[in-house]
Amino acid sequence: MGYYLDDGFSGTNFNRPDFMRMMEDVKSGKVGTVITKDLSRFGRDYLMTGQYIEMILPDYDVRYIAINDGVDTLRSENEMMVFKNVFNDYYARDCSKKIKAVFKSKGQAGKPIASTPPYGYKKSDADKNIWEVDDEAAQVVRRIFKMCIKGLGPAQIARQLRSENIPIPTAYAQSKGRGGTSTFKNPTRWGETTVNKILDRIEYAGHTVNFKTHKKSYKNKKRIENSKEDWLIFENTHEPIISQHDFDLVQEMRKNKRKIQKCGEVNPFSGMVYCAECGAKMYLCRSRSLTDEQEHLKCSTYARDSEECSAHFIRTVVLRELVLGELNKLLETVHANEDEFVNTAMEYASTAQSQEVKKARKIIAQSEKRIAELDKLFTRLYEDNVSGKISDERFAQMSANYDGEQQQLKQTISELKAFIEATEQKTADVSNFIQLVRKYTYINVLTPEIMHELVEKIVVHAPDKSSGHREQKVEIHFRFNVARASATLDQRKYDKKRKAA
Repeated sequence: MGYYLDDGFSGTNFNRPDFMRMMEDVKSGKVGTVITKDLSRFGRDYLMTGQYIEMILPDYDVRYIAINDGVDTLRSENEMMVFKNVFNDYYARDCSKKIKAVFKSKGQAGKPIASTPPYGYKKSDADKNIWEVDDEAAQVVRRIFKMCIKGLGPAQIARQLRSENIPIPTAYAQSKGRGGTSTFKNPTRWGETTVNKILDRIEYAGHTVNFKTHKKSYKNKKRIENSKEDWLIFENTHEPIISQHDFDLVQEMRKNKRKIQKCGEVNPFSGMVYCAECGAKMYLCRSRSLTDEQEHLKCSTYARDSEECSAHFIRTVVLRELVLGELNKLLETVHANEDEFVNTAMEYASTAQSQEVKKARKIIAQSEKRIAELDKLFTRLYEDNVSGKISDERFAQMSANYDGEQQQLKQTISELKAFIEATEQKTADVSNFIQLVRKYTYINVLTPEIMHELVEKIVVHAPDKSSGHREQKVEIHFRFNVARASATLDQRKYDKKRKAA
């Protein structure tokens, strides 16, 4: 006689460890009779339970007995078994609804509904709904964010952690008695995916995020990611491991892939320089055959299709010097007269925002007018088809064209309305920019951190050679929409300056 016990597992799950072990014994001929207290102990999915009892077990000549329900596949017809299985299934469904209601209420109240806190936190002994900082793991999380700010990508960060034999989050939790029973071939093998997940978690800034995932049903345990619009975020609910500034900076930097070059340097302009003609990003051209003076950024559109944009570029040494000069001018201006800069920045942000919103509203009005015109055209088209003025084929073709145009216009309107809403909500956060500027007195070297903290983007125009020598306009857009610097580079003067140096 053998016993099979799956304590702690749902009856809706037929992948229970001991149930699967029992079925292996059934298939190998070791089992002649299966006995349970009642039908619910076998399973609570009426379809699967019926299939096993009425088809699979008899196929292996195995007798089934449910003592309290009076079921015996050898001695009776078991007419009521199917109804009892349905009621057992209904009980599981009802329990699932009640548990979901409890979690929904808890989540809407701002309490964390995650079963375990993220790596770097632990549940408080006094209150399981409160997360406390786990100092040992929190130090690793801070290091990961710092390495990202310095310009390292997830793969490089993972390699660094592996080289130091730091346990991965799951292995660390197990070592503290908070994990499961998983085994690892290498408990210090950090992966790029793990680092990515840590860098994405807003919980490290001190916020609680609920309803990030959902399950399709109580029978399907697979978790489905919810869109971020469906998340419920409660701010400042626990002690942050990462400051909000550092978290936002990392998210900004991660929007653009930064590749570490063979020389070990991270390009500070990666993903931040745009072509003024086509709006595409300009990418770095660097090789062993090129000197530092020849290294340059060129338009990605032209590189892909020479007919789509013009062949223009800018050397990185030139851009670096230009950006350093403008940044230091800005620092000097802010440090010399902070109040005047604040007033100017507020006025600039308000003007820029007003122009962009005005343009978007104009496009929305034009699109809505065109949608109304298309409705009238479609009505007239339908009447012409009914009266026989146009054929059914022509009607189908034209109506499809009208419908396609309407759908495109509606999508444009939706996107522009979202833009207007976001723009109007986003005010010029000059105070934050001032705090960032106070960190620096004078900048000697450009780093990815400095670029992403102070600069939103750089726009490079095609060179102008009408004067007989190369001149090129460069726009530097600072963060928080507080200011914009525009400079025209005279290549002849720059080359003389470089030779003199």
